[in-house]
Amino acid sequence: MAEAHAAVAFSFAITHEGFDINYDHEVLNLVLNSGVRSWKKRVARARNGIRNGVYPAHIQSLWLITAIALGLHFAGYQAPFNLTNRILVHLPSNTINWQISACFLAALTIWLSICFTMRYTLKLLLMYKGWMYESRAPGSRVSIPTMLWVAVVRVLSSWNKPGLYSFQGSLPRLPLPSVHDTMTRYLRSVRPLLDDQNYERMERLAKEFEQTIGKKLQRYLLLKSWTSTNYVSDWWEEYVYLRGRSPLCVNSNFYGTDAIFMNLTTIQSARAANVISLLLNFRRLIEHQELQPIMVQGMIPLCSWQYERTFNTVRVPGLETDRIVHYRDSNHIVVLHKGCYYKMLIYYKGRTLRPCELQVQIKEILEAKATPLEGEEHLAALTAWNRSKWAEARNTFFSRGINHVSLRTIESAAFVLSLDDEPFEFDLKRPELLDSFGKKLLHGNGYNRWFDKCFTVCVGNNGRVGFNAEHTWADAPVMGHLWEYIFGDDIEGYDETGNTKGIPEFTPPSPTRLNWDLKPCLPQIEEATISATKLINEVDLRILVHQEYGKGFMKKCRLSPDAYIQMVLQLAYYRDAGRFSLTYEASMTRLFREGRTETVRPCTIESAAWVKAMENPNTTNDERVQLLKEACDRHQLGYQDAMCGRGIDRHLFCLYVVSKYLEVDSPFLNEVLSEPWRLSTSQTPHGQTPKMDLKKHPNCISAGGGFGPVADDGYGVSYIIAGENLIFFHISAKTTCAQTDVHRFARNISQALADIRSMFEQHMKDHPKPAKSLTNGVSK
Repeated sequence: MAEAHAAVAFSFAITHEGFDINYDHEVLNLVLNSGVRSWKKRVARARNGIRNGVYPAHIQSLWLITAIALGLHFAGYQAPFNLTNRILVHLPSNTINWQISACFLAALTIWLSICFTMRYTLKLLLMYKGWMYESRAPGSRVSIPTMLWVAVVRVLSSWNKPGLYSFQGSLPRLPLPSVHDTMTRYLRSVRPLLDDQNYERMERLAKEFEQTIGKKLQRYLLLKSWTSTNYVSDWWEEYVYLRGRSPLCVNSNFYGTDAIFMNLTTIQSARAANVISLLLNFRRLIEHQELQPIMVQGMIPLCSWQYERTFNTVRVPGLETDRIVHYRDSNHIVVLHKGCYYKMLIYYKGRTLRPCELQVQIKEILEAKATPLEGEEHLAALTAWNRSKWAEARNTFFSRGINHVSLRTIESAAFVLSLDDEPFEFDLKRPELLDSFGKKLLHGNGYNRWFDKCFTVCVGNNGRVGFNAEHTWADAPVMGHLWEYIFGDDIEGYDETGNTKGIPEFTPPSPTRLNWDLKPCLPQIEEATISATKLINEVDLRILVHQEYGKGFMKKCRLSPDAYIQMVLQLAYYRDAGRFSLTYEASMTRLFREGRTETVRPCTIESAAWVKAMENPNTTNDERVQLLKEACDRHQLGYQDAMCGRGIDRHLFCLYVVSKYLEVDSPFLNEVLSEPWRLSTSQTPHGQTPKMDLKKHPNCISAGGGFGPVADDGYGVSYIIAGENLIFFHISAKTTCAQTDVHRFARNISQALADIRSMFEQHMKDHPKPAKSLTNGVSK
C-alpha cells in the first residue's frame, strides 16, 4: 500500500554503532514537493487577497503615488492636507530616511482612500438595477440615467484586469423585500391555480399573516440581512440541501452530456486523459484566480463565490445533517473501473502530469486484470442511500483502519473518474440511445458513481464523456462554465490516431488500488444496492432533440427565447394534465454577493389566458398572438424581479425558517411551503466563455443536462437553446405515477412548438411588413 509505504518513508534506530537512518528518497521528495507547492499557494493567495482587496485600483498605482509624494515633498510643495509633515511630526527624527518613510505613509493613506472610494462607488453603482428593466426591443431608447450609469460602470469595471474574486467586495447584498410586496406578488402568482373560493381563503391567510406574525418574522429577518453577507444562501444550503435525508442519486444530483454532434476520439484512455488535464487547468485558474469572472454585457460582474468549491470537495453524510468539506489541495484523483478503486497521482516531479502521461496511467487501469474485493463493486451504492443510514454505516465501518484511509482518499480527491465498460451512444434516428446516455449520467447503475463527490466524470468505452455533479456546493451554471471550458480546448487535444498529443517525458507513477475490509458492512451495502436499484428503476428520462427551429425564429417573433420556451411548457403541461400547475423555473441571483438562485413562477394570469385561448377554437389567431406577447412580457418581468432580489419564494422560505426558530406556527407559511412543484424547469446556460467558438466549431455544443423530478407526480424539465435551429429538452418523471409519461410530454412539447410556429407564421402572413419606399431617404 502507498499509505504504508509513506508511513515508513523515514525511520531511525539507535544501535551500539550509532544512529541507523533509513529513508525513501522518492517519498521524501514527494513530501518536499507537496510542502513547496503548499507554500506557493499560500503566497499566491496572500497576493491575490491584496489585489482583490484594493480592486478596482491597481497595486502598482501605489508606487506612482509614492513617487508623486516624494517629488512634491522634496520640491518644497505640500502633499494634500499636509499629510507628509503631519506624519513626520510623530516620527523619531527629520532625517532623509524618515522623510522618505513619511512620504510613503502619506502616499499609502491617499492611495487607500482612492482605492476604497473607487470600490464603494462601484458597489453603489452595482446596486442600481434599472438597466434590467430597460426595453431591449429593436429601436427602443435607453434612458439617460442608465446611459450615464453604463458609462461610469464600464470605466470602473475595466480600469484594471480583474481576477476571479476581484468584484466580491464590490457586489451589493441581496435586498430584503417588504412582506406586503411579497404577499402581493404571491397572490398574483397563485391566482390561475385557485378557484374563487380557495383564492379568497388564501387572500385571508395572507392578509392575516402580513398584519400579525409576518411583522415580527420580518424584523428578525431584517436583522439577519444586516449582519450576514446574504440572508438566504446559508439557510438555503443548510435546510434545502444538507438537512435533506433523501438519497442524492436522482433527487439532488444533476448531469451534463458530451458535445454529441462531435466524435473527437473513440479511444477511452485518450479522451479521459485529455479531459482530466483540462479539468486540472481549470482548477489551476481557480486557485490562482486567473479565471475571468463572468460579466453580464461585458461590464456587470456575477458573484464568483461558488467556484471556490468546484474541486477537492465532498458532501459528508451526517445522522441529522450533512456537511460540505473542501480540501485546500489534492494531488490525486480516484478512478473507478469494473468495481475497483484506484488512486491516481496527477502531480509528479514538480509539475502536473501532461495528457500523454495521464493516458499511460489510465491505460494501465483499463488493462489491469484486477477483480473487485468482496463488497467493493457495490460500495458506491452507500452514497446513493438514505443519508442518515449512510452516515450510520460510515461512522461504524469507515471511521478507522484501511476503510477510513481509502474513504478519505476518495473524499479528498480532486474529483472521481468513472471508466464505464459500455458505450455512450447518440443517433438522431434512434432517440432511445440518447435517453440511455442521459440515464447513465443521471444515476448509472446506482453504484458506479460516487454521488457524494463534487462531481464524477464519466467516460464511455467509445470515448464519449459526461458528468454527474453534487448540487450542494454550487448551481448548474458553474458546472456549465467548466464544461464549456473543456469543450473549447478539447478539440485540439488529439493526434491523427485519436491518442493524446505528445510523448511522455518519464514513466508516470502507477495507479494504486484502494484496499477495503468490507465484510462487516456487506448487509448495509446490499441494502443500499437494493434501494438504489429501486430508485433508478422508478425514474424515466426522455431527451428531446428539436431541430425544426430555435432562438432565431423566436427573436424574429420579438420574444425572449426563455419566455417563449416557458410558454411552450405551459401549453404542453396543460394538454398533458388537463390543468395548470405550480411551476418552478430557476433564476440566478448572482448579481448579489453569495447569490445562488430564486424561483420564477411561469404559470401566471397572462400565461393561463393564452393557453386557454390556444385551446379555444373560437379565438382568433391575432388574439392568440397578442395574448402570447403579453404572457411573455409578464414572464420576462417576473424573471427580472427574481434576478433583482424581488422574488417570492426565497423570502417566504426565510420567513418560514425564522418561524421555526421562534417556534411560531403560521398556517399561511405551512401551506405555501407544502405546495408541490409538479413542473420543475431550468434552462442550461451556454456561451459563458469566449472559448466556445461556435462559428469555428458549430458542432462544439453540449446537449445540456438534466435532473430528476421534484414531485412524485410531476416532471423535471431542463432545456438548452443550443443554437439558431436547435433545442434540447431533458424530461424526467416517475414511472410509478400513472398521470405522468415522459414520452407523451415530449410529444406535447413538440406539438406546442409546432402550433406556436404556425400561429406566428400565419400572423406574419396576415400582417406583412410594409415595403420600404423607393424614395426613402431621397431629397425631393
